[in-house]
Amino acid sequence: MTVFGTQAYTPLTEEIAKKGNFERGHFEQKEFPDGERYHRLITNIEDVDVALIGGTISDRDTLELYDLGWAIVESGAKSLTLVIPFFGYATMERSVLKGEVVMAKSRANLLSSIPEAGGGNRIVLLDLHSEGIPYYFDGHVRPVHLYAKKLIMQAAKAVGSGDFVLASTDAGRAKWVESLASDLGVEPAFVYKRRINGEQTQITGVSAQVENKQVIIYDDMIRTGGSLIQASKSYRDAGATDVVAIATHGLFPGDSLARIEKSGVVRQIVCTDSHPRARALESPFLKIISISELLVEYLQST
Repeated sequence: MTVFGTQAYTPLTEEIAKKGNFERGHFEQKEFPDGERYHRLITNIEDVDVALIGGTISDRDTLELYDLGWAIVESGAKSLTLVIPFFGYATMERSVLKGEVVMAKSRANLLSSIPEAGGGNRIVLLDLHSEGIPYYFDGHVRPVHLYAKKLIMQAAKAVGSGDFVLASTDAGRAKWVESLASDLGVEPAFVYKRRINGEQTQITGVSAQVENKQVIIYDDMIRTGGSLIQASKSYRDAGATDVVAIATHGLFPGDSLARIEKSGVVRQIVCTDSHPRARALESPFLKIISISELLVEYLQST
């Protein structure tokens, strides 16, 4: 297998190629004065199985993923596996008001329109915010939803001290956290919320006894950290002695990571490198664990 990666995912692609003993695919890329981009594949991939690593972290990155996928198939690849560690557009994964564009669906349709390689096209997705997103991909493409559960459990065991409680930021993730807590042999917890208005919620209670215990909060995605800070304060108020957060995807736009740290209610965050922003912000407060072995294991098994 030959492995290519979009520009933003170069470090992760290099790790996957090295750990999987895959050939590293190369391409030339430049930008014209008007912003138009130029791509040219350099590595010969005719009749070769190809994996392309890239996340939809912005519209620009999504188009780079599409353009390279299209070029790979047109250059005669035997098969194409799009590995998307982070599939964005989670905010607009369904419509509420008439006329709203469901971006998760329109982008899934875009990537589904990449021409089909002779051996088929697959799209590999990791810990999606919504379980329904794979159904948005259509045509000849085969979506695969991978779970980082093994990595999350390893992280929880590494940062957990004694009899910790595994918690969520709200009841919406309660079932997933309950399953994870059961596998870890610990008690689950979540907070009860009451919506005040369209933008504000108020926490009214905690579901489990957390007094004098460490609380590890799991969420699939940390964006600005508002919900994380609010939940962490509630667990602290209920008597938790320590709060650590674990997430698969860390986005941390602007100064959000600094604000979480400054709040003083979360001692540490652990997340994967599914989003390049998290890797760039790695620090003693933000610990990064790599998804490269998880992806290598999948690619080698297919």
